[in-house]
Amino acid sequence: MGVADHAVFSDQNPPIAVRSPAPWTRTYLRWTALSDCVCALIAGAMAIELRFDNQGSPPISYLAFTAALPALWWAAVALGGGYESRFIGVGSEEFRRVLNAALSLTAGVAVASYVLKFDFARGYFMIALPCAAVFDLAARYGLRKRLHRLRSRGSRLQRVVAVGHAPAVADLVAMLRRDSYHGLSVVGACLAPSATPDEIAGVPVCGGLDGVPAAVNRLTADTVAVLACPEMNGIRLRELAWELEANGTDLCVASALLDIAGPRTTIRPVAGLPLLHVDHPELGGAKQLVKSVFDRVAAGLALALLAPLFVVIAVAIRVSDREAVFFEQTRVGRNGQSFTLYKFRTMAVDAEQRKAELEALNEGAGVLFKMRRDPRVTRVGAWLRRWSLDELPQLFNVLIGDMSLVGPRPALPEEAARYGDHMRRRLVVRPGITGLWQVSGRSDLSFDEAFRLDLRYVENWSLALDLQVLWKTWSAVIRGSGAY
Repeated sequence: MGVADHAVFSDQNPPIAVRSPAPWTRTYLRWTALSDCVCALIAGAMAIELRFDNQGSPPISYLAFTAALPALWWAAVALGGGYESRFIGVGSEEFRRVLNAALSLTAGVAVASYVLKFDFARGYFMIALPCAAVFDLAARYGLRKRLHRLRSRGSRLQRVVAVGHAPAVADLVAMLRRDSYHGLSVVGACLAPSATPDEIAGVPVCGGLDGVPAAVNRLTADTVAVLACPEMNGIRLRELAWELEANGTDLCVASALLDIAGPRTTIRPVAGLPLLHVDHPELGGAKQLVKSVFDRVAAGLALALLAPLFVVIAVAIRVSDREAVFFEQTRVGRNGQSFTLYKFRTMAVDAEQRKAELEALNEGAGVLFKMRRDPRVTRVGAWLRRWSLDELPQLFNVLIGDMSLVGPRPALPEEAARYGDHMRRRLVVRPGITGLWQVSGRSDLSFDEAFRLDLRYVENWSLALDLQVLWKTWSAVIRGSGAY
């Protein structure tokens, strides 16, 4: 990371070097801008080819607009904030801004054509601009996946100093190590007043809350993450922000509202104070109706398309041991109502009777029973579990309304009976075939982490989140991590 030739001095803290953005960030944004321009040029050329095919040479005005389209596209994306470094690598905001740029450019071209009396063919624009958006999104997705691979190898990471209490810091370190694609690596910790160990979760402790600027300087950190911490009140947080502003270090503050997503929170100024207003989660009404319709239509189409695969799997199970193809089990659904869950059978038919013998070998946490090498799993069943094909019959559960495509993991009755009041919150929505737990590690997750992800889904549900989880499920299944 480059260091400028001057430093900012403070009366209370050592000089903090003014650092410029990481070189890889600038390089990544240059490649992003170049790919945006190339995508726009290809889309324009395709529009000319399709619109004027077999009509001779296209008019010069269309050739000129196609040549200018990369610059116009780049300008629209830049004005829409599509090159902000804080959106690199994670979240859907980067893609949303590209779509907004496409809509803005389409509207701008329509208005300009009307005002200047340009008689452009609508077919050209109906091909060029949507294709530019689709190509651009695909290119950015490819760049993001390459960045994720580099981050998984320990490259292209931002150096973070975590500030807060020891348990919260340890949780943050564990989460960022597991999900390296976020691009953050905790290199030091400043803990709230208490017993301060030399290190926490393998990360050195650099002192207390007053030592943050010195830790940033010594560790050449890019970011300071302040976790929920009563000792870091408004005045101290403001002073820290001023100190970090001098050298361009990013400041992130974790809300005490655990797992409440941004769309549910808005700033409401009251008597000069910026109060955080939290909307209630949408657990009913029109949006849930849309979700239900989407689930059933998608499940019906999936069952029709996957019918040949169902036949192949059924034959393989039947031939392997001449026993039942499907496994039926009672699970607890929405509002605690029981239902029968359907799966392809992956275990021996006496699996439930043998479960008591294996309790001592349970590798699950909390109320879950899990084993990496469960002797009850058949050879065909191991293959089905590896690719999550045993879950496919749950599409019938979705079709009849017992389950959703995306939702919390369906609980066993004995698990639900041991839920406390806090844990029962996950039962206010339909359970899902997949969910945040599925795309975040599956069986590799601890019970507490899996429950926290289920609770996050309940609190922040949206159709966009469902689509995002469904998209990520494919890569989770292909990787096969945590499938046992």
